[in-house]
Amino acid sequence: MAEVDTRLIGQSRTSKMLYTLIRGLVVGLCVGYTRTKVVGKHNIPSTGAFLLAPIHRSNIDTPLAAAVTRRRLRFMGKDTIWKIKPIGWIISALGAFPVTRGTADREALKRCVAVLEAGEPLVLFPEGTRQSGPIVQPLFDGAAYVAVKAGVPIIPVGIGGSEGVMPKGSKMIYPRKCVVVVGEPILAPLDASGKVPRSAVKDVTEMLSQELQRLFNEAQSLAGTPNS
Repeated sequence: MAEVDTRLIGQSRTSKMLYTLIRGLVVGLCVGYTRTKVVGKHNIPSTGAFLLAPIHRSNIDTPLAAAVTRRRLRFMGKDTIWKIKPIGWIISALGAFPVTRGTADREALKRCVAVLEAGEPLVLFPEGTRQSGPIVQPLFDGAAYVAVKAGVPIIPVGIGGSEGVMPKGSKMIYPRKCVVVVGEPILAPLDASGKVPRSAVKDVTEMLSQELQRLFNEAQSLAGTPNS
């Protein structure tokens, strides 16, 4: 199992209470302001680890993704944030964990695997940075690799309307309607012997890409956002 700095995980009762409080406030404000509707919550596992893989068109996607479950979701954050201990403790309580900027990608992936192996849900945006437009951009293999390595399902999520709420580069937040559509879990295919084949990462990435496009189209349609 990959190692992760347990001092920065924030597993105490107090930290979990803080997450519940702040999550409720932030998610409640964002959902209320954007009149967000969540479809498919039943696809979110109630126990165990999973990887949440949302589409990414806006900074508001993060709190909207957190609206799909009351369980604490984990996110990656720059390790420099943890240099200020009070701030580090707060963002750890809110689900973030440190990744060293500029280090090899595989070190960040190891930390992601460690979080999943500890039984916690993890959020990764498979498109990487924020994108624009109605077409799902080529996905990085990181999300599929982490899920396959940890043996957990990927939950694809389409978010419609968020680009109109806070476009890339904008400092304004507009009250546009958003819809979050949660898809069914994607599992790595097994070969005849019941093992995960080496090609699984590529196969899962392809399945994820197709499902994200379908869910994104559905979310955009329900949000009343032109998909063009």
